Amino acid sequence: MAKSVNKVILLGNVGKDPEIKATASGTVVATFSIATSERFKDKTGNWQDRTEWHNLVAYQRTAEIVRDYVKKGNKLYVEGRLQTSSWDDKTTGQKKYKTEIIVNDLSLLSGRGEGDGSSGGYSKSNTASFDQRSPAEDYSQSTEITDDDIPF
Repeated sequence: MAKSVNKVILLGNVGKDPEIKATASGTVVATFSIATSERFKDKTGNWQDRTEWHNLVAYQRTAEIVRDYVKKGNKLYVEGRLQTSSWDDKTTGQKKYKTEIIVNDLSLLSGRGEGDGSSGGYSKSNTASFDQRSPAEDYSQSTEITDDDIPF
């Protein structure tokens, strides 16, 4: 069988405070969304922004960290995998689909006081390490690249 890859990498801002629940067996689950933005020139040469919303789900220790540190407006670096589920709508009988990103690793890039949260810069990996990071991490600042910056 050929090798396959299911990996998602996102850098964006949290849209609203995460929702935290627990399963019947006690597993903590966090659901939240982040927005990523793309800037492009339209046919008339004007800059346009396009925002894409991504639905994320974190489990167990990662969900606990999301609960404790992630707030609306925080900038996050997230690694995970896509997972699509389907079901039949009870009222219409139509097949419905939902695609989510299952979080494997996240880093909080917002510094204290940025966004609506007041947490520092933290990182959580599925390896159970939880390290404090510098809020001035390279990811936290984006630089706009113009046509003049491209060498060809």
